[in-house]
Amino acid sequence: MFYLAYKLLYNPEGVMSFTRLFYYISSRSIFAAITAFVLILALGRPTINFLFRKGARDRQRMYGDIFPESKQGTPHMGGVLIILGSMISVLLWCNLADRFTQVLLGVAVAFGGCGILDDILKVSRGGPDRGLSRYQKIGMQGVFSLFFGVIVLTKSTTPFPADLITKLYMPFYKFPIADLPYLVYLVLIILLVLYASNAVNLTDGMDGLAIVPALFAFGVYGVYAWILGNEKWSDYFLFYLVAPGVKNLYLYTGELSIFCAALIGACLGFLWFNSYPAEVFMGDTGSLYLGGIIGSLIVLVKQEILFFLVGGIFLAEFVSVLVQDYIGIRILGRRIFFRAPLHHTFQHRGLAETKIVVRFWIISGILALIALSTIKIR
Repeated sequence: MFYLAYKLLYNPEGVMSFTRLFYYISSRSIFAAITAFVLILALGRPTINFLFRKGARDRQRMYGDIFPESKQGTPHMGGVLIILGSMISVLLWCNLADRFTQVLLGVAVAFGGCGILDDILKVSRGGPDRGLSRYQKIGMQGVFSLFFGVIVLTKSTTPFPADLITKLYMPFYKFPIADLPYLVYLVLIILLVLYASNAVNLTDGMDGLAIVPALFAFGVYGVYAWILGNEKWSDYFLFYLVAPGVKNLYLYTGELSIFCAALIGACLGFLWFNSYPAEVFMGDTGSLYLGGIIGSLIVLVKQEILFFLVGGIFLAEFVSVLVQDYIGIRILGRRIFFRAPLHHTFQHRGLAETKIVVRFWIISGILALIALSTIKIR
């Protein structure tokens, strides 16, 4: 909206000259983050009260000696706050004609809708295990991932330049490591989006645990998106340029940095209410929304492998569940970890929840800094 105002009203010598602020990526990113943050602060208390009245309250599962009774009755489905804050901010500050923005908006609506449906079913059926089944949820995510992959890889719909569509890059190396066949890359995209969305979901098990690593991921990929869409900086850092002709602002990764900034503001706003002791949980509404966006964002920035470094916490949580369920219990017939996901193992060993969460934040921040170093060390 504000970008459109700039296009319609900007006059370098008139009273509307201030609208040039609505052109720059840097200023719009700052405004997008602040907008999302303020919106969530404003909507937070009324939304929490509404969810409580409607019965969207947490019913904790029993994990043997781990039964956090203090969390019983806490409103969940608070991910609607993240969705409202970030989406309104994106609609206000992004160039909605940009193809990258359009694709990511579609992903956000799809995965957010899947999470909302799952949480609504849990409320209506009266139990944390009575939402969508595991296979129903994965099936829906798989369909969304398939559509996303087809859009990204089809020449008539892709936001990428033709010579970049199927290239695969890795951290610390400036040249593409492979030019993948269409079907191989499509399968890779589906698996990556499924992995990211479910990894964030699994990590969301303690107050504030998932939201900060997600915030760091959006920060790193926002920086990458800005560099890749800027002719000067992409040339300086020896990156591929994803802004054909530079003046073509309808195929421009720079707009993704505004999207990321809106999500950072939304994450901070939600953390205001979700920090220990949490007043609201994001539920699958928030975790699938954030995970789906992250999984799609890593593809749109062409830094898929980097996410295993940036999202090291998500990787550890995901692998712990995979090892516990499929290798330990199903194959070996025994537990490998005390509990899974990994944060419950530390909780079982007697560490306080806040200590676990803050340590995971610290590790996530260090990994994000290492990921940022790959911009220069290549």
